[in-house]
Amino acid sequence: MTGQLANVKNAEIVARRAEALDALDSVLPFDRRDFLAGLLTDDDVATLRHLAKEGIGENSLRALASDLGYLEAWSLAATGHPLPWPAPEALLIKFVAHHLWDFSKRETDPAHGMPEDVMAALTAAGLLRAKNGPHAPSTVRRRLSSWSTLTKWRGLRGKFNAPGLQSAIKLAVRASARPRGRKSKKAVTADVLAALLKACAGDHLVDVRDRALLITAFASGGRRRSEMASLRVEQLVEEDPVPADPKAPDGDKLPCLSIRLGRTKTTQADSDAFVLLVGRPVLVLKDWLARAAITEGAVFRGIDRWGNLERRALTPQAVNLILKRRIAEAELDSTAFSAHGLRSGYLTETARRGIPLPEAMQQSQHRSVQQASNYYNDAERTLGRAARIIV
Repeated sequence: MTGQLANVKNAEIVARRAEALDALDSVLPFDRRDFLAGLLTDDDVATLRHLAKEGIGENSLRALASDLGYLEAWSLAATGHPLPWPAPEALLIKFVAHHLWDFSKRETDPAHGMPEDVMAALTAAGLLRAKNGPHAPSTVRRRLSSWSTLTKWRGLRGKFNAPGLQSAIKLAVRASARPRGRKSKKAVTADVLAALLKACAGDHLVDVRDRALLITAFASGGRRRSEMASLRVEQLVEEDPVPADPKAPDGDKLPCLSIRLGRTKTTQADSDAFVLLVGRPVLVLKDWLARAAITEGAVFRGIDRWGNLERRALTPQAVNLILKRRIAEAELDSTAFSAHGLRSGYLTETARRGIPLPEAMQQSQHRSVQQASNYYNDAERTLGRAARIIV
């Protein structure tokens, strides 16, 4: 009987936390709120609600909530207790040791790395993907950064810059020797985009939407899936038509739209950064807005199974699923592509066409020349002679 009462009480607590997380309905999907309510503490929920009121970006808040849920689950599995605030340095080092480790040492020492019981608990909760190896160093650093940010927002001082922790991270990254993988194994270049547009060439509303979504994301510089999901009509600005041939300014004209980016991963909310759409992408996007009778609010929205337009915007996850579905319909390998392939594909395509990197970066809004130039270097290597000594 005591156990039943405890279960009922726990269910009531989880329901109360889920209700409190309803305030974040624009950030967290409904099923995700219920899932996090079972992992987070009341103080965690209060912290997230406070961050939302402070106006932190939706993507940042979504990432913080996800990382906090993982950290709480890991702490319960590894120590039997919720996360302590602030976390002692020893717990931070334990987190690093559980997630970054040496393959060869694990073969001779089963206790090296994440313990089996911790791994089993996180796997059962659906939180662990890298079951057979260490995590990516970037993932570990991001979660530590989220942990540090949440500690500061609670008005506390953490040990995240402690020499012992920094040394442990460096040694662990070196030992894990995990190669960095692409967010999308293959880039969505112009030929792939053409196949995708052919796959959604129908006249149904969902086809019109998907055409507009894919061509807009690519032509506007390879916009991130989060940017496409959050794009609003108010960000679209009609511009004067531009010459079809820049060398013939008095010749034929093409329609032009600018997209005011606002807050993105590399720009601030009050930024005046913008990118342009010229020609066919403008016509396709306008066709979608006219067919869907969208004059304000979210540009890209859900469509139910009966073909009815929904008011709520697509989620970033939905953008990724749309691309994968169209990849499969084009008879390509959906496991080799993700929404980030639109971003890498845009830069790869500009490199193939000899467009100068600074010009391409104006459209893609990459902040790092080094990161953007990687796509140029990859394109040059595959088209160059150095790898063709023996053919």
